[in-house]
Amino acid sequence: MAGESYNPWTVVHLVFTHLAEQGLHPALGETGDPAAPAAALLVALGIEPRAEGNREVMRRVHDHLAEIRNVVFEADR
Repeated sequence: MAGESYNPWTVVHLVFTHLAEQGLHPALGETGDPAAPAAALLVALGIEPRAEGNREVMRRVHDHLAEIRNVVFEADR
């Protein structure tokens, strides 16, 4: 699927949460920045790591904000 993107920090959060639920105690920063390995995982899965996250979700957010602006500014006319 061309054009897919995701925030690598979301992957880090997911993994750390899963490990904590398993009774493990992951510590952020002891062995370096986990964002780089998370980004590498996304690349291996064919997904572009992007700070803003999933393009489709962001497109929907921008569309929704545009709708809200139209409603608010239309009421001012």
